[in-house]
Amino acid sequence: MNQNTLSVEGFESTYALLVRSEEKERSLFEGVAYLVLIFSAVFSIWYVAQQPVALPKSPVIHTTSVAHSTDTHQRA
Repeated sequence: MNQNTLSVEGFESTYALLVRSEEKERSLFEGVAYLVLIFSAVFSIWYVAQQPVALPKSPVIHTTSVAHSTDTHQRA
């Protein structure tokens, strides 16, 4: 059996390997994509908040009341 043992100098953690192999262009592209996504969401919310609310214009206000809507006649 042939076992290779690495010294402390030869051992790298998984995190160190990932950091070293990270694609710089990809992270820049992802950062720009996230920034565009955040700006579009903020702009959409701002645009909807600036829209006026059009309420229907009715000259007559219809109200209902329980006291006025019941018509009871009692005969003795």
